[in-house]
Amino acid sequence: MGIEALYRKPNTSKPAPGHKIYPYLLRKLPVTRPNQVWAMDITYIPMARGFIYLAAVLDWFTRRVLAWRVSITLEAEFCMEAVEEALARHGRPEIFNTDQGSQFTSIDFIKVLAAREIKISMDGKGAWRDNVFVERLWRTIKYEEVYLRAYASVSEARAGIGRYLNFYNNRRPHSSLDGKTPDQAYFNTPIPEAAAA
Repeated sequence: MGIEALYRKPNTSKPAPGHKIYPYLLRKLPVTRPNQVWAMDITYIPMARGFIYLAAVLDWFTRRVLAWRVSITLEAEFCMEAVEEALARHGRPEIFNTDQGSQFTSIDFIKVLAAREIKISMDGKGAWRDNVFVERLWRTIKYEEVYLRAYASVSEARAGIGRYLNFYNNRRPHSSLDGKTPDQAYFNTPIPEAAAA
């Protein structure tokens, strides 16, 4: 019927005029191992008053959140911090996929990836399905954590999100990973027998 709730929805994916847009490299690409493809996106997190932004770097194959940051603004710096942390902790992916938001098309952000010879991939305009695994992460974190809370401050939001993402990586099994957690899939560790039973 086309019925939709009327509330403010921050637009986190606005392209910047003049920034280069890279082609989408993942169509029909079999993703078969960790660190083959990483993806990144930004979402908004509602709080008791206002909202903040959450950016996360996700390994496509294992769904593991490799790094994340929250910010009160949509500037590129908090995205670059998350990428730098993921690269420092986990090496580098072959391909890095984002949407066409100005944070990801900025010269400074592109330099971080280009300096490490990482192939850059960007979703088609308005094609949320191109980054479906990050979109699923946003839905999961909002329904299992954010919407159950009314964070009073940025520090409270950061702590709650941090606790949840630790649970998500370490303890939340995924059917698409044959019951493994993202950590078990990423680090190729077996499911403990007590959990498998």
